[in-house]
Amino acid sequence: MSIYNVALVLLGVAILGVAWLPSLLEKFPLSYPILYIGLGLGVYTLPLGLPAADPFQHPKLVTHLSELCVIVALTGTGLKIDRPFSLRTWRTPLLLVLVLMGFTIAGLTLAGWALAGLALPSALLLAAALAPTDPVLAGDVQVGDPGEGREDNVRFALTGEAGLNDGLAFPFVYLALALLPAALPLSARLLEWAWLDGLYRVAAGVGLGWLSGRLLSYLIFNLPKRLSLKPSAYGFVALAVTLTSYGVTELLHGYGFLAVFVAAVTLRSRERKHEYHKQMHAFTDQMERLLIVIILILFGGALAGGLLAPLTWPAAAVCLLLLLVLRPLGGMLTLMRSKHVTVAERGVISFFGIRGIGSIFYIAFALEKAPFPQARLLWAMLGFTILVSVVLHGVLATPVMNWLDRRHGRPSTAEINADAKTVPE
Repeated sequence: MSIYNVALVLLGVAILGVAWLPSLLEKFPLSYPILYIGLGLGVYTLPLGLPAADPFQHPKLVTHLSELCVIVALTGTGLKIDRPFSLRTWRTPLLLVLVLMGFTIAGLTLAGWALAGLALPSALLLAAALAPTDPVLAGDVQVGDPGEGREDNVRFALTGEAGLNDGLAFPFVYLALALLPAALPLSARLLEWAWLDGLYRVAAGVGLGWLSGRLLSYLIFNLPKRLSLKPSAYGFVALAVTLTSYGVTELLHGYGFLAVFVAAVTLRSRERKHEYHKQMHAFTDQMERLLIVIILILFGGALAGGLLAPLTWPAAAVCLLLLLVLRPLGGMLTLMRSKHVTVAERGVISFFGIRGIGSIFYIAFALEKAPFPQARLLWAMLGFTILVSVVLHGVLATPVMNWLDRRHGRPSTAEINADAKTVPE
């Protein structure tokens, strides 16, 4: 049996499914990532001869595949936010990133070190990887397509948070690397981390992302008509925004994740009602789904291959502590004085801290840079957290968001989509 042909059939069926499943499941308490993890578990238990999905055997593939998925998702996330950026209008996602993420990293580091027995650098790496919410798997609780109008407090807060925190968690990953034994004294390593990883890389990510967005918006909207883009080329520009802003920023040692999101938000700020934004977002959404399918099947295969074997009961308890206590409690405390956000909205924002592909990238990236103690246990804890998050949040997202919409007198996503299908062309 040809492994290549088996992989083609599997990928084709999976892609076909992802084209229909989101609309088929929008009324049910189930998300398609759950099904694809199950598909990966199933096919990897069959004697098909598929290559092992162990992240230790393919570290570069895991790093770059998850990296590509995240940057494509960040472009789509930035493009679909209708709300113009300002410190006042973006107050809630900024609080979630600057306050809640720090609280989560500190609490999870302490819990990983004290309860799971992780070495301090490993505990900090795990916390930095799991603290950010995911822009890839959180579509059910994020804003709708550009101009769709689905931008209430909860959806906007979770979308803005997912876009910003994937870049701003990076300093803590580098801090975990700095805590590993090295030739330089710890004080010198911490000083270098503070100015390079904590200041310069963040500033470079924001600045180069803004510059990329401004330059690309000029090329799209200000060139003479004879040089303007045809609608069929909009998708290629989406890919260009993603790759150029990320690649240039990384070459200049900035945070590429942050640059991609800032570039997309900057680009979105120009000609907000232009059809370009919808078509560009549609292209990135399709690319993102293709990459998600591959990663989720491989994740299911890794679970079937024993990814969770090193997991201990204390380690599992730490993961549950993050999902059920640290994130919800920290979120409620962080948003306690946000008067424009109701108590119900605070509860939903605090609960839906979805973990996913970004977390995979951070662990893979750091383990490629240096050998961390208890690396197998780190992957097991990461895998367990993502699995619980995908199932728990995937099952609850639809009914909770529908309940919140009814509470605030808004039509649900399913009702909006049903109405859209009945509108005559």
